[in-house]
Amino acid sequence: MDNLDNLDRKILDVLADQGRITVTDLARHVGLSKTPCQIRMRRLEEKGFIRGYAAVLDPEKLGEGHVAFVQVSLSDTRSEALNAFNEAVRHIREIEQCHMIASNFDYLLKIRTRDMSNYRKVLGEKISALPHVSHTSTFVVMEAVKDRS
Repeated sequence: MDNLDNLDRKILDVLADQGRITVTDLARHVGLSKTPCQIRMRRLEEKGFIRGYAAVLDPEKLGEGHVAFVQVSLSDTRSEALNAFNEAVRHIREIEQCHMIASNFDYLLKIRTRDMSNYRKVLGEKISALPHVSHTSTFVVMEAVKDRS
């Protein structure tokens, strides 16, 4: 883990929960003064432990509260086919997450849309048209019990 100590881990935990915390408040929270805290944060950023800072948006308020998970099976799983699928997935806005899975299917996608009608259109026109897709199965989310955005 590239020599993370307890202070580094505390900094990461606080930032993961409160990304807009000031350096002064962060330093106080983890028991450091401001300058050493800034130095540690900069090192954590440079080493890639902190990939960035972003606003967490409310998908419900943005009209994208419908979530479905889709199992995708491919007709071809050679490297070229996987690369083509991976590249195409990156261009579909509604696909929030895409994971290659070791299972009886190849990928698990998290799709976020406005409603079931919109999801059905995305499935039929975009997901099913992805390179080498042979079969999909959809699981619609009824309630998000825990969602760490």
